[in-house]
Amino acid sequence: MAYVSVPKDLTKVKNKVAFNLTKRHLICIGIGAAVGIPSYFLCRNALGNSNAATIMVLVMLPAFLFAMYEKDGMHLEDVLMHMINVKMIRPSVRKYETENYYESDPDMKNQVHDQRKPKGGKTVAKKEN
Repeated sequence: MAYVSVPKDLTKVKNKVAFNLTKRHLICIGIGAAVGIPSYFLCRNALGNSNAATIMVLVMLPAFLFAMYEKDGMHLEDVLMHMINVKMIRPSVRKYETENYYESDPDMKNQVHDQRKPKGGKTVAKKEN
């Protein structure tokens, strides 16, 4: 009898379209190729083959990242949107303000005298001169 393993979490199973790639992978790789290959042919005569190939790879890299990157079930655009929301759109500004006792009574007329406790446990008030 044939044994087939079935994953317990079926949400992680993705439908493969061609070459073991999903529709998302194919679209993003196609966009990367549509942008990268013409940039190679436009830069090849002016910069040489190796520099043009480097530029092509750098131009195609964002499309490949959008196609392949996935963390905690979120794709790259979801992660970037969450980061933009947290850092720029809705930054957390937490103000903790206290009232400075010394600024509210600048002449220190109503200030409570310093209470010091000696070793015996008795409190001794500071005398005014």
